[in-house]
Amino acid sequence: MDEFARLVVLMAIAGGAFTVLGAAFVWFLDEGRRIRRSLKKVLRAEPHALLVARGRGKGIGFDFGANNVAVTWDAGAWCLEYRVDELMGAELIVDGQVAARTHRGESRRALDHLSGAQDHVRLRFVFDDPTYADFIVDLWNAADADKRKAWTAAEALQEGNRWVARMESLLRRPVPKRGAVLSVAPAAPSPPPAIAPPGLDADAGDEDGAEHAA
Repeated sequence: MDEFARLVVLMAIAGGAFTVLGAAFVWFLDEGRRIRRSLKKVLRAEPHALLVARGRGKGIGFDFGANNVAVTWDAGAWCLEYRVDELMGAELIVDGQVAARTHRGESRRALDHLSGAQDHVRLRFVFDDPTYADFIVDLWNAADADKRKAWTAAEALQEGNRWVARMESLLRRPVPKRGAVLSVAPAAPSPPPAIAPPGLDADAGDEDGAEHAA
């Protein structure tokens, strides 16, 4: 009987340990945490601003101190890094129409209505890159209604509008251009000091030269 009780206790301990390990494994592989870790690795710093599209495996993060922006998809498996001066604008797309936008050198077009989305709400970041010219984040679509922790259409519109305003503030900042080098003209070298020959005082030599000249 004692052996049976000991076996039950050991099985309970093992079951608890496996439960804790499983919970830690699920926590570590959480989509949002994986995306944050990937963006932090690419930016080499904790993102100052971060947007994660849960259920889509996409995210975008900004390091305002280093003027870098990184995007990721496939839950952090693939990443790209840009300079902030390569970010040209952002657009909030509602049911296939641009509802709000901001672009470098233009005034922001604000969102008029925070409701009315029927199909999808997307945020499009535009970059000065011929290969990867944009990065689209789906904030909401009609199929999200039954998903747990998913935004509503109104919440997605509000979040997208906030990001458009944030990008407008970022695009107004003066960004130093890459490759700019501050050129400083070198100072002209000073002439070397006059050195008198050995055994001859410099002042005396000057006086003798003056007498010969006279």
